[in-house]
Amino acid sequence: MEQRPPLPPFTVETAKQKIQMAEDAWNTKNPQKVSMAYTIDSEWRNRNLFLKGRDEIVQFLTEKWENELDYKLKKEYWAHTDNRIAVRFEYEYRNKDGKWFRAYGNENWEFDENGLMKKRYASINDLEIKETDRYL
Repeated sequence: MEQRPPLPPFTVETAKQKIQMAEDAWNTKNPQKVSMAYTIDSEWRNRNLFLKGRDEIVQFLTEKWENELDYKLKKEYWAHTDNRIAVRFEYEYRNKDGKWFRAYGNENWEFDENGLMKKRYASINDLEIKETDRYL
């Protein structure tokens, strides 16, 4: 059985550890590596898209990072319960036309007993910025 410590139930410390692990993985921009933190049948809502399973996650992230260049993400702890964590995040990226954006949002995560994320719900808003306004 796959396990991805730290395992629930989470403490503030282990929730923050889980968040940092996610931030580090996403900043690799490696869809396969990122997908391994999720259950085989993980459910996502990302903006207006609904995904199910690692294969769809890998496809989504591959396309995302082909279009969101120079991607840099920062996640922060918001709250947690036994097997759930809420985070706020922001990330910056450049599109293929050279325009810069900062995206802001919140995620709600639910984990199985093995520490794999089985649900991820993300609400995200993008703001066009000047390159000189970047801070991530």
